[in-house]
Amino acid sequence: MSDVVPLPWLALPFAGLLLSIALGPIFARSLWHVHYGKAAAIWAILALALQSAEQGLTPTAEATAQTLLTDYLPFILMLFALYATAGGIVVSDFDRATPRMNTLLLALGTIASGLVGATGASLILIRPLLQANAKRRDKAHVVVFFIFLVANIGGVLTPLGNPPLFFGFLAGVDFFWPLRALWPHLLFTAALVLAIFYVVDSFFARRELKTQSAPGSDGDGLHLTIRGLPNLALILGTIGAILMSAFWHPGITFDVLGAKLQLQDILRDVALAAIGLLSLAITPKADRAANHFSWEPLEEVAKLFAAIFITITPVVAMLAANSHGPFAPIIAQLAHGHGRPNNAAYFWASGLLSSVLDNGPTYLVFFVVAGGHAATLMGPMAKTLEAISVGAVFMGALTYVGNAPNFMIYALARRARVPMPSFFGYMLWSGAILLPVFILVTALFFR
Repeated sequence: MSDVVPLPWLALPFAGLLLSIALGPIFARSLWHVHYGKAAAIWAILALALQSAEQGLTPTAEATAQTLLTDYLPFILMLFALYATAGGIVVSDFDRATPRMNTLLLALGTIASGLVGATGASLILIRPLLQANAKRRDKAHVVVFFIFLVANIGGVLTPLGNPPLFFGFLAGVDFFWPLRALWPHLLFTAALVLAIFYVVDSFFARRELKTQSAPGSDGDGLHLTIRGLPNLALILGTIGAILMSAFWHPGITFDVLGAKLQLQDILRDVALAAIGLLSLAITPKADRAANHFSWEPLEEVAKLFAAIFITITPVVAMLAANSHGPFAPIIAQLAHGHGRPNNAAYFWASGLLSSVLDNGPTYLVFFVVAGGHAATLMGPMAKTLEAISVGAVFMGALTYVGNAPNFMIYALARRARVPMPSFFGYMLWSGAILLPVFILVTALFFR
């Protein structure tokens, strides 16, 4: 993308794609699930045509190659590796889930999210959670809170946890800064959301009890059997490959279709592909069958997010234009008088935009707007960096497209015949539960 600020109408394909994702399953459910790939391709092609008309064919082709090769390809290969390895881990013999058991699983998942990343923890734990709740009549809310906590909020403690923090790490933020600075935000938010979940799940369990379909009192233990443990080692290998690309910088660059590819990134992507293929080779087919393993959820994410990455490019460029772009009114609210940063505004602006844009680049844009100097942002402007980090990570939970694991979990749950809420139905849940929590977070940490 050139240095020229894209015209606002270039955002229309992205808006159209989001509306298609939101409305397609509601008004044309059977058609959407068959033809969503074609719809995504149409919006992506329209975006490329409009960008080419404004900026020229060559700059558009180079920008698209840069996006697909340096952003989308690593993203989808990481998903492939984690999806394949997590799909080979079989957790069985669960007791029927009770509110206490579900709350414990969500708490453990929140902790795991910070250790192995939101994507890894989500893909490892979503199947056991679905299995434990298979006999529950009301279970969509369990998956919704799983998205809140495991796929988003829990990933705030390390750069491995969520893409925005990894972008910050690459920009110079200390690897352990999130752990030192953001644990109070996680503790408060996770505890409050878990408490709300326990109340909600208890309500549904009592309602089921009245119709003689609730979980029994004997189903309150974690009696389980685990198979496919070699895949856990492969998941650690996935994390190692990602860390290698972050810490090792030999300075060797390749030009591919105008995109600048670093040697460490190429080796990481090759390693991720190899890990996924190795998992497929060593995992018994019976284990994958026990997990009802299918490529359909990954295929859906791959197609839709390819279009999202293409159509979002001009929108991120508009945001990066700061006071010279269409988002200038938002940028203007980020400072009080005399230039003092408005940390509450940073929290909400980075968060709300992350809920509909790719939260990694959105974080990086606000990081640059705040000065872009890691030492300063970890020092005298630490509150501002906290606001940007927490906003981008936490508010990724507000929509299905706010963070990549969200849509993957949605697809897996839908395949398991969980009656998941629609795009806007999910936003009713997230708005009702999370927005009041985020208002309290603002009052407690960013006044």
